[in-house]
Amino acid sequence: MRLRAVIFDMDGTLLDTAPDFIAVCQAMLQQRGLPAIDDKLIRDQVSGGARAMVAATFAMQPQDDGFELLRAEFLERYQAHCAVLSQPFDGMLQLIADIEQAKLIWGVATNKPVRFAEPIMQQLGLAERSAVLVCPDHVSRSKPDPEMLLLACTKIGVAPGEVLFVGDDLRDIESGRAAGCKTAAVTYGYIHPDDNPRNWGADVVVDHPLELRTVLDRALCSC
Repeated sequence: MRLRAVIFDMDGTLLDTAPDFIAVCQAMLQQRGLPAIDDKLIRDQVSGGARAMVAATFAMQPQDDGFELLRAEFLERYQAHCAVLSQPFDGMLQLIADIEQAKLIWGVATNKPVRFAEPIMQQLGLAERSAVLVCPDHVSRSKPDPEMLLLACTKIGVAPGEVLFVGDDLRDIESGRAAGCKTAAVTYGYIHPDDNPRNWGADVVVDHPLELRTVLDRALCSC
């Protein structure tokens, strides 16, 4: 079946949002008179969400006293700083232009709450170009459940089998496969050091956004 749409995960796939997360974590340390930590320690935990990043920043466990207050502060700070340093990954804007040139639909399905995802897309000028943005606020079950992708497919009027879902986490690939989409895993995203995208069972694995051009060309030429 011919490809008609491309859906991207946001953090670590479409956008490099780590710099804003890192800035928030380092500011929290600085405010408390604590030394900065290696940015990579924070970047490696982005896919794990706020809890994982706060735990790495303060060397704490989620069950520790005071952890939830730190997490709440992290989210409040990030709300005000979520679209300052974030940018599309190298080559991504060119890829999106190619997708649009080929008359394909593209959109985003992310586990990032809409209160963060929408301002980022707007700030980067992508909101008006994206056909759909599906966040946890729109579904009862987030990735790796297929509900998010199935909703995205319904909103754009495309069958799941005609969609390529691109992500940088195992749950992205699991979600895409469960929904019946084709899947692409990227190695340039926020991959935990102990993980390997080539073991996730994706239809294709790419090391750079522009490598997806070949995937799209092949799909567009198929009948």
